[in-house]
Amino acid sequence: MSSPSQSEVLWPPDFRLVGNGIHLRQWADEDLPGMVELFDDPDVARWTPLASPFDLDAARAYVVKARALRAGGQGVNLAVTVDGGEALGGVVMFRNPEDGNAIELGYVIGPRHRRRGLAVRALRLLAGHARAVGFERIELRIEPGNLPSTAVARAAGFVLTEEREEREFKGAQTVLETWVLP
Repeated sequence: MSSPSQSEVLWPPDFRLVGNGIHLRQWADEDLPGMVELFDDPDVARWTPLASPFDLDAARAYVVKARALRAGGQGVNLAVTVDGGEALGGVVMFRNPEDGNAIELGYVIGPRHRRRGLAVRALRLLAGHARAVGFERIELRIEPGNLPSTAVARAAGFVLTEEREEREFKGAQTVLETWVLP
């Protein structure tokens, strides 16, 4: 009998996290229409790499990519819910390809669900899981000027470093600040 791969241990097909008054679960096909409402938003378009406009085709592609990320052992992309039902946003956790001890987190909450602490609670839940499975460095990458995301990062206990990373973002190069959880 073969042992499970590291990805199956970290992120099995039924992977979910529950705590902090939220449930993080896999995206389902039933989420597609609601994803349009969550992610077809000017702030999401401005600050995230998600497609814009975000329509049903973009939602389908997003779910396909989320499933491939988990199946490939590179990370997991989950719906943020309060009870395992309606998605209110999304979070992602993926390995840093250059540092096997590091994992990067990301988050987006739909416009109607902001200012409820969902992103902070989700980050804390993801970070707790990441530490529990052995990741030593937990990172966020945030574009300078994204004040809502920097407020979430601070509230979740992350600190800004002097590290910067240049990435391609929607066809243009941008410099992102690096935040880490001490």
